[in-house]
Amino acid sequence: MTKNRTLICTFLALLSGFSGGYIGGQITLSFHTQKCQNQTWGLKQMCNALVTPSAVWQGSTTGLWTGTVLGAFVGGLVTRPTRK
Repeated sequence: MTKNRTLICTFLALLSGFSGGYIGGQITLSFHTQKCQNQTWGLKQMCNALVTPSAVWQGSTTGLWTGTVLGAFVGGLVTRPTRK
């Protein structure tokens, strides 16, 4: 039972972490690119090119950590032995 519990918790933590990293990167990118909307076309493209790497990195890192911790917590709750 302990081996299965460890595998399930690890799988849920990794799945949740990678999903959170992707979603966090997309959300942060969306927020950061809104700052570039009031520029002319050329400056808008340059602003987006400068903002995108740091926004994706910041959001992905935050989402990865948050998702991994929450996924491990939920995995622990789901696989918790029942009391009799």
